[in-house]
Amino acid sequence: QVQLVESGGGLVQAGGSLRLSCAASGSIFRINDMGWYRQATGKQRELVAAITSGGSTTYADFVKGRFTISRDNAQNTVYLQMNSLKPEDTAVYFCKADVVSLLLLRTDYWGKGTLVTVSS
Repeated sequence: QVQLVESGGGLVQAGGSLRLSCAASGSIFRINDMGWYRQATGKQRELVAAITSGGSTTYADFVKGRFTISRDNAQNTVYLQMNSLKPEDTAVYFCKADVVSLLLLRTDYWGKGTLVTVSS
């Protein structure tokens, strides 16, 4: 079994910054892509940013130039640095990891989410 635990959410004023972390633990052989998604109240979950094991990144247009995704493969951790936050960034942010287990089974795992609230 694999667990993903997010941290770093909270309340911040517009224009401020937050850094989210997501640590994976458990029966991990290898982690392929890792990513951050978000879901605002009444809306569908959407991709924010993703990163491959080699460090290639993808960003949603609405965060380009403001958010940066990074990862520490040795620590099985992915980060999301969020700058110039806007009220519309308010959402629950979820971490996802494409994990190959010690039994060589490949599964997508999700964290439980961390709430980011941006006040105007």
